[in-house]
Amino acid sequence: MAHIVLLGDSIFDNAAYVPAGTEVQARLQSLPGRPHRVSLLARDGSVLQDMAAQVARLRELPVAADWLVVSCGGNDVLGLVGAMHSQVATVLEAAELLAAWQAGFRRGYLDMLDLLSAQSSPVAVATIYDGVPGISPGLRTALAPSNDVILREAVLRRLPVLDLRVVCDEAGDYASSSPIEPSGPGGRKIAAAVGGGVQARSARAPHTLG
Repeated sequence: MAHIVLLGDSIFDNAAYVPAGTEVQARLQSLPGRPHRVSLLARDGSVLQDMAAQVARLRELPVAADWLVVSCGGNDVLGLVGAMHSQVATVLEAAELLAAWQAGFRRGYLDMLDLLSAQSSPVAVATIYDGVPGISPGLRTALAPSNDVILREAVLRRLPVLDLRVVCDEAGDYASSSPIEPSGPGGRKIAAAVGGGVQARSARAPHTLG
C-alpha cells in the first residue's frame, strides 16, 4: 500500500462539486485491487504561491509520503483570462504577451518544484487540462505555454507526468456545477491514472504516470 499525498488545487480537492464519495480522494482510496492511503493537502482555489503552506503541512502527517502528486498552476492561468481579452496591434505582440506570462509562470513553477524536490518523497506533476466544455480555441491555445513549462521542467528533473489533457478528454469529465472542476466520472479517471501509475511505476516509461 502506497501513501499518496495530493497537493495543489481543486483538481484533487473537488469534493464541493460532486456527490459524496465520488471526489478524487475517495476514488483513489477505493480503487479495486490496489488500495492506497491518501492524504489530501490540496485546497480548492490554490495558486503556485500557496504551495509552500501545503508542503509545510507534510510534517503533520502521521505517516511519511511514498508519493507527492501535485496539480497546481491552473488558477494562475485563470487569473490571466481578463488580460487575455486585451486588444493588441499584431499577432507578434500577442505572442510577446504570452511569452511574458509564460516567464512569470515558469518562475513560480520552478520555485514550487524546488520546494517539492527538497522533500524526501518522489514527486509527480500534472498538466493543466484544456478540455473544459465551452473553452474557446484561443483560450485553449493560451494554456499551451504553461503546459510547456510543466512538461519541460518535468523532463529535465525526470519527474513523471499525469497529463490531464489526455485523461479528461470528454465533456462528462467536468462538473456540471462548475465546469472547470473534475466531475465524478472525471475524478474516477484521474484517480485511476494516479493509482495505476504509482502501482506500476517501476515498469513504465520514466516520464509517464497513468
